[in-house]
Amino acid sequence: MSRARVARRIATAAAFGGGGISLLSGAAVGLLLTEARLAKRMVGGSDDIPPRADGRYGSAFAHRTDEAPLRLGFLGDSTAAGQGVRRARETPGALLASGLAAVAERPVKLMNVALPGAQSDDLDRQVSLLLDSTLPPPDVAVIMIGANDVTRRMPLSTSVRLLSDAVRRLRDTGSQVVVGTCPDLGSVEPVYQPLRWLARRASRQLAAAQTIAVVDLGGRTVSLGDLLGPEFEARPRELFGPDNFHPSAEGYATAAMAILPTLCASLGLWPEADERPDARRGEGFLPVAEAAAEAASEAGTEVAAAHAVSAGPRGRWALMKRRRRRLVEQEHPQDDSGDAAETSAEGAARRGA
Repeated sequence: MSRARVARRIATAAAFGGGGISLLSGAAVGLLLTEARLAKRMVGGSDDIPPRADGRYGSAFAHRTDEAPLRLGFLGDSTAAGQGVRRARETPGALLASGLAAVAERPVKLMNVALPGAQSDDLDRQVSLLLDSTLPPPDVAVIMIGANDVTRRMPLSTSVRLLSDAVRRLRDTGSQVVVGTCPDLGSVEPVYQPLRWLARRASRQLAAAQTIAVVDLGGRTVSLGDLLGPEFEARPRELFGPDNFHPSAEGYATAAMAILPTLCASLGLWPEADERPDARRGEGFLPVAEAAAEAASEAGTEVAAAHAVSAGPRGRWALMKRRRRRLVEQEHPQDDSGDAAETSAEGAARRGA
């Protein structure tokens, strides 16, 4: 069965409350549990608390506008929280807040409610924190989730249903939503065959199903794949952190470069010329299940609803784009009192890579 058909089955099961789709036969379970225990010992892990990056970014632009800061919400697991780095400015939330402020030429207020170790069943709590009734909802929310669902064997349809519920709640408030889909766990260096192959298969199936569900709700996805690109397999010592599992500062910067164009485009801030599909890069319109399957195989690929193309016999159509990576400069957050100094990120995301 093709990956697109499997992803559609998972997404459909999630929508109608069906059971999970099993990846493993009973005969494989014993071997895989042994492999998993060995991999866990080799990977190790980190109990470090991720640095807090909440705050205001791009305050250098405050004098240019009387508009309120854009509100950026961050939800998900340890990757969204930035586990594996020691400085707040190295986390993906801080990097994307800096880049968004540079493109919008407007301050950005970051609120990160991600929790290390979280599975998709924690998203309901995180969304409730983000949608505090005393504060306006975020203009845009970024969700990075799925790895722990795979490693802890949550049924894929359950994982997708829980993500859909979170995206729906955010969309109902008017927030734009960008989801970084499940990363490719087959790229974790100490994981060997056959566990590596199964982890990659499960990760990509979940990522494709997440894309179908999110696009159906009006959100956008960016495939994180092997966090993000072949350099993770070629240079794991540089792009994985000390625990061999979480990204390093350079790895998070790579992820932020892939997500930033989609984040800005969701708010109408990306150059219009770059929004047209480029056939030379393999971009174009596809049935959403096919676009989701292709995106899961190539990191950094965006999938969004194709509003200009009506649904056909194969369902809703989607626009698939392979965004160019652009540099994201770092800065320190500034609290509401405006006391902290920051470096200017002006023009950071407008320079082509």
